[in-house]
Order: sequence, then C-alpha cells, then structure tokens
Amino acid sequence: MLFKNISLLDENFSLRQGMYLATKGDRIAYIGEKAPEGDFEEECDGKNRLLTPGFYNAHAHSPMALMRGYGENLALQDWLNTRIFPFEDKLTGDAVYWATMLCMAESIRFGIVSSSDMYYFTEDMVRAVDESGAKNNISRAISNPFGTPVEELPSIREMRDSVRFNGSSCGRIKIDASLHAEYTSDEATARAVAEFAKEENLNMHVHVSETKLEHEECKERRGGRTPVQYLNDCGIFDTPSIAAHCVWIEGEDYDILKDKGVTVATNPVSNLKLASGICDVPALLERGINVAVGTDSVASNNNLSFLEEIKTMALVAKVKHMDPTVVTPKQALYAATRGGAVAQGREDCGLLKEGMKADILAFRTDMPEMNPVHDMMNNVVYSASDADIVMTMIDGEVLYRDGEFTRLDTERISFEAAKATEGILKRL
Repeated sequence: MLFKNISLLDENFSLRQGMYLATKGDRIAYIGEKAPEGDFEEECDGKNRLLTPGFYNAHAHSPMALMRGYGENLALQDWLNTRIFPFEDKLTGDAVYWATMLCMAESIRFGIVSSSDMYYFTEDMVRAVDESGAKNNISRAISNPFGTPVEELPSIREMRDSVRFNGSSCGRIKIDASLHAEYTSDEATARAVAEFAKEENLNMHVHVSETKLEHEECKERRGGRTPVQYLNDCGIFDTPSIAAHCVWIEGEDYDILKDKGVTVATNPVSNLKLASGICDVPALLERGINVAVGTDSVASNNNLSFLEEIKTMALVAKVKHMDPTVVTPKQALYAATRGGAVAQGREDCGLLKEGMKADILAFRTDMPEMNPVHDMMNNVVYSASDADIVMTMIDGEVLYRDGEFTRLDTERISFEAAKATEGILKRL
C-alpha cells in the first residue's frame, strides 16, 4: 500500500508533512518526500490524514469482557471476591473465545495493535487472536494461594503446554510466563514460574503493588520486603518483565526495576476507578525505567479507549506532582507505542520507520477537535477522540477502515458474547 501526500509522526515523533509511506508485506518499506518507484496494489490520498504508530496495550485481561459493568462501586478485594471470582469460576473455553474476540474487535477499533494478556483458557485465546489478525503476548496467570505442590497444579500444566503457540500466527502471537501476583502464591510457586520462564526464554508478566493493602501486607509477610524486592529475590525479573500497576512502589524498588530492565505498565483509568492510587510515572521516567500503558480489563475500566488512557496518564501525573510540566505529550505517546512494543519484546515494532512492522493508525485531521494545529502531537494526546481513528493496520493488513472491520463480524461476536454471559449468570 502507498500513502501519498500524507502527514506522519516519524521515528522521533516529529511531524512531517507531504510525505510518502509505502508498505510491503508486513513491513514499512519506504518513507520519503518523493514518490517511491514501483507499483502498489492500493494507493491512498493522504489529504486530511495523519499516520502514527499503533498502540501497544501492555496489561490486559481480554476474556473479562463478559464482566464489563458487572461489578461497580466496589473496593478491589470486594470486587474480586463477590463478583469477579464467582463469575470466572463458571467460565468455559467457548466463553473465553468470544470474550477475547470481542476485545480484539474493540482493540482494533481503538487503534490497539497488540496486547499483553494475562488469563487462562490459553488455547481459546490463541484461536481468537489468530482469527482477529491482532497481535498478543498471552500468558497463563499462575496463582497458588494455598501452597499446593507445584506439580499438582493444572495451571502449571496449561502454562507449559501453551509454549507450543509461541511465535505462531507469523509471530503475531507470543507466549509469556506469568505469576499473577506476590499475594496469590507461595514462594515455591513463584520460583517455579521464574525458572520456567528462564528455561523457555519467555518474558514475564506480573501484578505488582496495585494497592496499598497489597504492598503493606507483603512487607509484613516477607520480613519487610516489598513486592518488588520479594519477586526479585524469587527470580521473577530475571527475564524481560512487565510489572503491572506499581502504584505503591518505594525506595529500592525503583533501583531494582531499573537494574533488571523491567517495564512498568501503568493502568491509570482502572487504578482511578478502583481507587487504587496513581502510579508515579514521572519518577519512573526520571530514573530511565521503561513505561508502557495498559487498560487492565474492561471489568475495571470499562472500555479499551487508548486515547482516554494516554490522556489520563498524563493528567494524573501532573496532579500527583502538582506540576503541569511533567509527562510531556511525546513521553505519553512514546509509552503508548514504542514503550509498549519494547515491553512485549517486539523490537521491530512501535515506530514509523523503514524496516519496522507496518502497525499503523490513520487519524482524521479535518475534524473540529483536531484544529487548529500548533503542535500535532499535543492534539493527538489531548484533543483527539476515538472517532478520529479511521484506519488500523497490523503487520501490513488493514483490519479496520472508516467504520468497517475487514476480518471480524462484530454483530455475531457481540451476540455470542452476550449469550455466553447470559449462560454464566444463569449458573451462578
């Protein structure tokens, strides 16, 4: 595909106008001021359009789509114990498949090209992601609150079996390892998951210090060690890792995350909705820690609007520090794109640059909210709406354009997801 006379945010997130961008296969083949040689299957006029990298959702639980709006106005532990866990106990593979399909459709609509998912029924999630055309780092979350011998855990067997999907769908699907959190497993389980990740060369995904209660109770349980310190001692961060939330980290935690190259996935909307707190993104950036953005699940969000997530991240950081200069639009957009791609181990993604994967969004720039333009990046972060995203391309394939999905039957997906939800509610 060739985009002609189009504006784009280049690899340095600088606006370039009147450009040509060509894709070939799954890659960006050319970016320049002159038209490239050769024939293209499709040519697109770039008038009133802006190309940006796609968004990378660094923390999600896609199958929880069936619980959207199901548990409202509850504290985290009440929300989990009275609504979420009982519902999840009735899930089936078919329900997880349709829930994942629903979230993939929503993701593609909102410009999310790749997600880091933590859940179970891995095989059904893989099937849904493959059919959707999206990318995903899928991990089977491991919990073992009662200290069952590790080899007896069905979840461990599922985790090990899921490795066969690593690199499938032409590399769109990656398999990560996942310890759910410090407080949901004993030390033997944490160490076993860490060792498995090292043996299989997998990335790690774990919840860390999401609430003050979680953080402080860990210190009481673990001889004064914080979740970051304890997980590090267990080897959890010995492979490239995503630490989700990190709202209450302190002191030495920052040094460990930096030294281990851990990415922090901040989830501002979910953390605000559950009153968990505000991640100190400026402190992370100041220390050179990679920051990415996550939505968490739609059960605690309640949508996958990444533009909403990016804007919220920037705004709450300013309030937390009472400083309007912290978290620039460029830092926010980098975290949502390249920062997330790096977190997922997708080094050839997340930038508009020749040779990179063609994960590209097109925005309308002729809408009232996008004008005037003093700085286009400011408009994308603070002014743009989801309706302004008019194209989502993943690995060179257009999956959404001008209100239409090219692969997905969203009417059927919504129907099947609603039917699955109704079936589960009847069994509760």
